[in-house]
Amino acid sequence: MIMLAAADFRGVLPGGGRLLGLDVGTKTVGTALCDAGWSFASPATLIRRTRFTADKAALIDLSTQQQVVGWVIGLPLNLDGSDSPRTQSIRAFARNCRDVDYPILLWDERWSTVSAERALIEQDMSRAKRAERIDNHAAATILQAAIDALAMEA
Repeated sequence: MIMLAAADFRGVLPGGGRLLGLDVGTKTVGTALCDAGWSFASPATLIRRTRFTADKAALIDLSTQQQVVGWVIGLPLNLDGSDSPRTQSIRAFARNCRDVDYPILLWDERWSTVSAERALIEQDMSRAKRAERIDNHAAATILQAAIDALAMEA
C-alpha cells in the first residue's frame, strides 16, 4: 500500500515501530532507520544498485533484520511541487515494491540532500567522505522529516 499523507501512513501503523527511510538514486539507495518510538533517524546501509530484484531483496533483508514495519521513500519533487522525470522514476520504484509486506509512504524530499550535505560539512567531513555518505544521510533527513510529521499526527 502506497500513501502520500502522513496521517494515512500513521493510521496503518498505530503501534509505531521501526521505519526504513530510502533515498533512491540511479547508482545507490541510501537507507536510514528510526527507533520504534519515531524519535530519531540514523543513517544505515548503502545499497549499490544492480538489478531491481536484487535491490528489492536487499531492502527486504535489511527490513527483516531490523524488524521494520514500514518504508518511507523520498519523492524528489520540483521546487514548485510538480513532478519531474526523476519523480516519475521514484513512483515507479514504489509501485514495483507494492508487493512487499510493508506500507510505503512517499515523502517530499526536495531539500534532503542539501540539508544532509550541510550537516556533513558542519562536521568538517572531507569532500571524499561526504560523497560516500551523502545518500545515507539524505535518507536519514527524509526519514526524520517524516517521523516528525508522524509524531504531530499523534
